[in-house]
Amino acid sequence: MKNQTKLRRFKVQIMIGIVCITLLMPTLSLGWGAGGHMMVAKIAFDRLNPRAKAQANMLLAIPINPAGISRKSPDFVNAAHWADDLRPVAEFDPFKELHFIDTPFSTDGTTLPALPTPNIVTALEEQVNILRTSTDKNAQAQALRFIIHFVGDIHQPLHSATRVDSAHPDGDRGGNLVKITIMGANGKKKSTNLHSYWDGGLTTFPPTGANFAPPALSSIPAAVTKAKAGNPDSAPGLNLNDPANFQAWADESFDLAKTVVYPGITNNGKPTAAYNTRGIKTARKRVAWGGYRLAALLNSIWP
Repeated sequence: MKNQTKLRRFKVQIMIGIVCITLLMPTLSLGWGAGGHMMVAKIAFDRLNPRAKAQANMLLAIPINPAGISRKSPDFVNAAHWADDLRPVAEFDPFKELHFIDTPFSTDGTTLPALPTPNIVTALEEQVNILRTSTDKNAQAQALRFIIHFVGDIHQPLHSATRVDSAHPDGDRGGNLVKITIMGANGKKKSTNLHSYWDGGLTTFPPTGANFAPPALSSIPAAVTKAKAGNPDSAPGLNLNDPANFQAWADESFDLAKTVVYPGITNNGKPTAAYNTRGIKTARKRVAWGGYRLAALLNSIWP
C-alpha cells in the first residue's frame, strides 16, 4: 500500500512538472494562420485541372487518423489548416519541426547555429514522393494534406529565417521571441510577437477564432481577391515551370525576412505605418505565389 501511495505521488509530481514546463515555454506559431493557409488553398484549388481536382477531392474524403480531426476538414480549402489542427496530438509531435527551415543570420557577428534537419524543404520532398509513388491511399491522403499546408508555410518569410544575436545565440525562433505592440480590433494596444503578426497578414487575413477555430469559408474569396491583385501568375521569378523547387522558395522567404520583415523592428517596439504597408503587400504576394505554385505542383503530379 505504501509503495502504491508513493507511486501515485510520484506520478502527480511528474504531471505537475510537465504542466509547469509547458506554461513556461514560449508559445510558438506554426505558419500562416488558418486564414492565410485557406487563402493559399483557395487560389490553388481554383487552378487545378479536372483530374487533379478529382484526385484531391477523393483523397481528402478519406478520414485518415486522427479521424475526428480529418472529418472536420474534408474539403481542399479547410484541409490547408489540418496540419496545425494536429497540435494536441502527441503522435504528430515530430512533424512540428517540419513546418519551417529557420536559416540563421546574425546581426552582430554571433556565431550561427546549425541549419535544422529535417526541415520543411526535406519534408516537402518526402511528402511529394509519397503522393507520386505510394499505392496506399491513406498515405497519399496524409501526404496531400501536409503538402497543401507546407507549401503555404514555406512562403511565410519567418518560416525560413531566424535572427541571431548575443541575446539569442540560437536564434529568435523565426520572430517568435520578438515582442511588438500593435493596435487590436477594439482600438486598444496589445502585445503580440512578430511571427504571429505575420501569420495573420499583419492583421489583414481572415482571423482565427476562439480555440484556433478557422474562419468561415465565406470570408476567404474576398481576401483572395486582394492577395491576387497586383500579383499575377505571370510575375517574373514565379517560375511555374519548375513546380518542385522548394529550396528556391525557402531562399526567397529568407531574403524577404532579412530585407522586409526584420528591418525597423525592435523588441517591444511598434511597427510603423510604412512598415505595415510594405509588410501587407509582401504577405499578400507570398500567399498568391504559394497558391499558384501549389496548383502547378499538383497539376504536375496529376497532369
